[in-house]
Amino acid sequence: MYFPTTRVLTVLELLQSRQQMSGQELAERLEVDPRTVRRYITMLQDLGIPVEGTRGRYGAYRLRPGYKLPPLMFNDDEALALTLGLLVGRKMGLTLATPAAEGALAKIERVLPQSIRERVQAVQDTLVVDVTPSNAVPRSEFVVDLSEAARQRRTVHMCYRAYEAEPTNRELDPYGLVYRSGYWYAVGYCHLRQDLRTFRLDRIVAVEVRSRTFTRPEVFDCLAFVLKSIPSTPATWFVNVVLETTLEEAQRLVPPALAVLEQVADGVELKCYVDHLDWMAWVLIRLHCPFVVRQPTELRAELLKLAHQITLLAERT
Repeated sequence: MYFPTTRVLTVLELLQSRQQMSGQELAERLEVDPRTVRRYITMLQDLGIPVEGTRGRYGAYRLRPGYKLPPLMFNDDEALALTLGLLVGRKMGLTLATPAAEGALAKIERVLPQSIRERVQAVQDTLVVDVTPSNAVPRSEFVVDLSEAARQRRTVHMCYRAYEAEPTNRELDPYGLVYRSGYWYAVGYCHLRQDLRTFRLDRIVAVEVRSRTFTRPEVFDCLAFVLKSIPSTPATWFVNVVLETTLEEAQRLVPPALAVLEQVADGVELKCYVDHLDWMAWVLIRLHCPFVVRQPTELRAELLKLAHQITLLAERT
């Protein structure tokens, strides 16, 4: 009979590192269904590990208070997963500070057996990660404070500098954080605007966690909200173009984070903010779809300039 030993031991490690975890949390972390998690829990109990469970809506698993096992040694796959995660995270700016990633890698290497250490070192020495690092790296304490506030459902006071605006003081109920395309975002209810808002963490000047708590919506997708918000974030130019196609086809061609799409009488209206019209001209041409520019008129000039450049290139021999 097949026993997924690695995942069973992972459940034990997770329960030792947390006071308690729900079956759904464990299932998401292990990428299995809750029924499989229950089978893993049973295996641990059969081995004499005192895993206790509570039923009901807020049911969870935990180790009996006072029970501790010595730390388990990393196997090859776990050591490789940690190393790859730190290397890629450092390259993408996810670790926020290079010394933090280097320190973690050094600690992992120090506790590994020689054979595994050499394999991990080989990955570090030979792996090239082709990812453009972000220049919009927020302060690490802001990431930690906002994450903790979101988990504890606590309101934060922050000083925020929006695009080309003076800093403002705001009260925010943070629902979660999102990292996308080199930027960190906080999503939540802004008491100043009395509405849901997205904030770039690199534009935050100061954060202070309050004692006041809030109630988070039961079903809320932070990533979906960020993707919807990005095209509406003010920038240098507001673009309004009508694509002569169906809404279904436009949604296939245009990424949700690029623009807001809306069905109109003569096609699909594309609306977004951009800083560079020459880039927007390239984007529109690459859609391979007829369109009409409503605004700005400067975008038409950029399209004519692009057409001229393409004509000159085509005429070269």
